Amino acid sequence: MSATSTAIELSIPSDLAEARRVQELIEGALQSAGYTQHDTFAIKLALEEALVNAIKHGNQLDPDKRVFIVFNVTAERFDIRITDEGPGFNPDDVPDPTAIENLERPCGRGLLLMRGFMTEVEYHGRGNVVRMAKVREVPA
Repeated sequence: MSATSTAIELSIPSDLAEARRVQELIEGALQSAGYTQHDTFAIKLALEEALVNAIKHGNQLDPDKRVFIVFNVTAERFDIRITDEGPGFNPDDVPDPTAIENLERPCGRGLLLMRGFMTEVEYHGRGNVVRMAKVREVPA
């Protein structure tokens, strides 16, 4: 039952204001596809973490580097791929923020939130590409 689909490709500078613009665009596409407030909130939170990671950690806030976003929204599924121009990282090297010794350290929380709110989270290439998906149960 994949009636309507919105597929969009974007390229933005490493600017947090541009990331917010992308979030608003995606929120509108989710609302048009009938996503609940709960699902929209979950996606927006994971999306914000992924974009901030790409801009701050990947591109080091370098205004000459870009973040590339490709997303697709259907009634059943939201897919997004975010690519930065940074050197990448190994997500397995990020400390577990729920471990006792890391509770007061800020690192790793964004990755934890992304995994918690999305159905699928995968890193590709050298770790500078993240693909996330949220699969919905749509009433027949």
